[in-house]
Amino acid sequence: MTSTTIRLIAPSGYPHDRPAMARGVARLRAAGCELDGLDVLDRADLRYAGADPERVADINALATADVLPDIALMIRGGYGATRLLEHLHYDALRERLGDGGALLVGHSDFTALQLALYARSGLTTFGGPMLGPDFGAAEPSAFTWQHFWQTLTSPQASGSWSAPGDAELDVEGPLWGGNLAVLCSLIGTPYFPAIDGGILYVEDIGEPPFRIERLLYQLHLSGVLDRQRALVLGDFSQCRPSAYDNGYDLDAGFAQISRVTRVPVVHGLPWGHEPDKLTLPFGAPARLRVAAGQATLSFGGYPHLPEGASRPDPGRLPEIP
Repeated sequence: MTSTTIRLIAPSGYPHDRPAMARGVARLRAAGCELDGLDVLDRADLRYAGADPERVADINALATADVLPDIALMIRGGYGATRLLEHLHYDALRERLGDGGALLVGHSDFTALQLALYARSGLTTFGGPMLGPDFGAAEPSAFTWQHFWQTLTSPQASGSWSAPGDAELDVEGPLWGGNLAVLCSLIGTPYFPAIDGGILYVEDIGEPPFRIERLLYQLHLSGVLDRQRALVLGDFSQCRPSAYDNGYDLDAGFAQISRVTRVPVVHGLPWGHEPDKLTLPFGAPARLRVAAGQATLSFGGYPHLPEGASRPDPGRLPEIP
């Protein structure tokens, strides 16, 4: 059996937390994975992990590589992926990766690439952990590690969580979404996919509650939100109100969106900028069920690692010195 190969991709911010990156590399190696692309960990150009042409080349190289990695793993988020969208070789990437090829995984600013690759190439990528923030955390999440490997090595997977409220729901549709601010920034561009009847998941970090409400209103007023079957709210980290908000908070903003949209709103998805996160295949057929305060999201029909690879144990998070 061959080891799982992982290529590191740096489309956004430079790796400012070098110890976290080193821990992530060590942890994946301890799990038996082979890593390449480590040169991206030494790149920095202003706030970016290299100049735009370098970062574009990281993605486009997947269309021409003699041998594809099993997984193309983003090292971190930040900002920068939007600058690459006009320069990606979408047709070539579709031809090379459309049959399953390398599995691209990340979150946060990676949302821009997920949207564009789905809209222009029809590619399914994965919203999930990244090298530094997740696998390189001082105290990494066993939950995240387990769901990552279970999803990428199986043709179908699911996740469950406690969903506040007494509403019941059972809907099906393509699963899609990502970071709320990045997602809204591409509405009206050629890189925003036209998805109807979907299950839309969103998260964000560091945005005041009124800005979160404003972004959700953008989805509503543009017609995107009302074409979905459900809106699923993930983690909204460090999204704190100010004294001026006078009692207005995230819950008030979410309640307002629930009043103005016809789409059911489900809370509590473990996904975003917190340690525990599911790995979610963007564009895959999915089913969302909510009953008795419990939500279950199941999905299948997405690309996954081929049979015969030596895969890390999902139930054992490797220890490193």
